[in-house]
Amino acid sequence: MQLVLISGLSGSGKSVALHLLEDAGYYCVDNLPVTMLTVLVRMLKEEQVRKLAVAIDARSGGGIDQLPDKLRMLAEDGVRHAFLFLYSNEDTLLRRYSESRRRHPLAADNRTLAEAIRLERSLLEPISSLGHRIDTSGLKANALREWVRQFIETEPGQGLTLMFQSFGFKHGLPLDADLVYDVRCLPNPHYDPELKPLTGRDQPVIDFLEGQAEVQRMRGDIARFVGDWLPAYIADNRNYLTVAIGCTGGQHRSVYLAEALGREFAGRARVLVRHRTLAGG
Repeated sequence: MQLVLISGLSGSGKSVALHLLEDAGYYCVDNLPVTMLTVLVRMLKEEQVRKLAVAIDARSGGGIDQLPDKLRMLAEDGVRHAFLFLYSNEDTLLRRYSESRRRHPLAADNRTLAEAIRLERSLLEPISSLGHRIDTSGLKANALREWVRQFIETEPGQGLTLMFQSFGFKHGLPLDADLVYDVRCLPNPHYDPELKPLTGRDQPVIDFLEGQAEVQRMRGDIARFVGDWLPAYIADNRNYLTVAIGCTGGQHRSVYLAEALGREFAGRARVLVRHRTLAGG
């Protein structure tokens, strides 16, 4: 059986992720108590269910801290699993709840929405680092669906996946980054009227940046650091290593470098390339 577990903060996109998995042929169960996880998996294995997705969050009640032990038990039974944790910053969650006018599952008469969000973050902290984390702050639903699709297609749990993610500093630092590189010091195509509307994936911008010695030096420095330390990250039994590269707007320099580094490391690890700003995040 292939098992995908989804958890995270309410309002961070768990329903979007679960619906995509359902469309991908997974048998989906929402809001399952952790204590019932092994029972459900063993029962569905007997029914020959091959792909199972389970959402576990603060609504599931107590027992969250039992999840690592439950996953070890499933691994001993030969169940391959992947864990996806979705979260957003507080401002994004407050805005989403304000727009949807939905009630937070931990809201109470004596608890504000902000207090409910912080309580949930605290309750889920023990399991937040069990797998791949996606910061959905400001991310559009279509982009999240694509990122979840990439996640299930890279066979998590079968070694390290190296992710190069571009972003714009003016939109905020991505919370899911392991390594962050600031490339705002490099020559900026934004100031060329012909290049301004393009992105780092367009050939005129690529030609401009590849003709800049500073850009190629930065690219080489990042590649050397990641390459030198990649074996250590692999030995640490990580599933994902996210290398975030940021420029001012997340449109030109960071996009070019993420794409270039993705191609450079494609033969050394499973590689994903993501662009937060271009995706709407």
